[in-house]
Amino acid sequence: MKKTLYLLFLALLGTIRVEAKVTLPSFFSDNMVLQQNTEAAIWGWTDTGNPVSVTTTWTGVKFTATPDKDGKWFVRIQTPQAGGPYKIFISDGVKNERLELNNVLVGEVWFCSGQSNMEMPVMGYGGQPAAGTADVIVGAKAKTPIRICNITRKASLTPLASAEGSWEEHTPEAVAKTSATAYFFASKLQEVLDIPIGIIVSCWGGSTIETWINRETLASRFGGEFDLSFLDGDELVGTQFQTPCTLFNGQVAPLVPFTFGGMIWYQGEANRGRNEQYIRLQKAYVEMMRDLFEVPEAPFYFVQIAPWPYDDPDGWTSGYFCEAQRKSVDVIPNSGMAATVDIGEYGTIHPCKKREVGDRLAYLALVKHYGIKGINPDAPTYESVTFSDGEALVTFKMDGLGLSPAGINVEGFEIAGADRVFHPATAHVQLWNNKVIVSSHDVPEPVAVRYCFRNWAVGTLFNNYGIPVAPFRTDNWDL
Repeated sequence: MKKTLYLLFLALLGTIRVEAKVTLPSFFSDNMVLQQNTEAAIWGWTDTGNPVSVTTTWTGVKFTATPDKDGKWFVRIQTPQAGGPYKIFISDGVKNERLELNNVLVGEVWFCSGQSNMEMPVMGYGGQPAAGTADVIVGAKAKTPIRICNITRKASLTPLASAEGSWEEHTPEAVAKTSATAYFFASKLQEVLDIPIGIIVSCWGGSTIETWINRETLASRFGGEFDLSFLDGDELVGTQFQTPCTLFNGQVAPLVPFTFGGMIWYQGEANRGRNEQYIRLQKAYVEMMRDLFEVPEAPFYFVQIAPWPYDDPDGWTSGYFCEAQRKSVDVIPNSGMAATVDIGEYGTIHPCKKREVGDRLAYLALVKHYGIKGINPDAPTYESVTFSDGEALVTFKMDGLGLSPAGINVEGFEIAGADRVFHPATAHVQLWNNKVIVSSHDVPEPVAVRYCFRNWAVGTLFNNYGIPVAPFRTDNWDL
């Protein structure tokens, strides 16, 4: 009996070896988008030990990779300018077992990550809709060259080799369930550039930024600030999406080094109150991603958190955090920030106007990365202030035609004297200028100005292209 079972096992093992074929991570699939004009990474596994060949229909050149002792193989293939659809053939020499990827496009690929405001789908959350998306969903057509890859939530104590998530065409079902921010970003890019756009969406609502950073980076650059000893354990405990390194391990590490062109990021609410640390964390995150994915010049565009009352509408916590986010632009090369101070909603931390967010991120990419001319996508930022005759004259860093609206009172400004008590102020834009005059009858000798610096405030000041002025302060008073 034992001999029979043993022979049956050998026969079964032989069948597996004979029928073995190349396997790929799920995100190498039909409908995928590869980054144009680059050497795109492709990898997988084989248990035959044979060299693996990769051939594409855009060139016909055969690329060959030798598997390591664990059967993993890796190759980079030269991609052309944007176009398609193409096919990719992958084989390890096993007869009749060639793997074929169909309907592959070549274009621009963007990695999209963050917490719930990035995760919020086009169809919205229950009781929290995304504005104007019904027409977008029902009007989605597969022939539109936008492709979507949603990575399934997964937290892990150690870096995983694989993740779940395959590419989908631009269908109503696929559009409805993907990130609204990422989708509207991709839609605007595709509309303007007229080439295929792919988005890889890997996010988790409520996650802190340190969950998206690997152990090596946190240990070497934030020594003592995070307890990483739990990573040596056998079981993940606590809140998975706020535990350092765990989302990197489960939702980023398996994708390394998939070749993409740029990154967008919408996260921060979960890190409010850790302002100085956040600047360092965001810088470290970007440097880690650029290094691991071997894209040292990849642009990074992120969203400044929107106003929300939290536990105190008049509190300053959000203002100080938004200030930290703005400072990140100064220390992260090739980056930009999309301000959202004008589109917050008092009743929800998930503002419905996701098209505006996606469009503003796209404006940054189109101008700064793709070279489109004609608009200034940057939020005007505070430059200097002078005080005279009971008024403050605030000057902004900006290009273009000046601030808007001119000639009417601009809400959101506050002014304080030496007592550091802020009072609502009247503010007027100087026509055709980058200056605002601020004053209050309650503050005869002002020394400081703040704009939309409280947890709940509604931005009313813009550049000439509708990009809002980010929250700012002229003082350096501690929180």
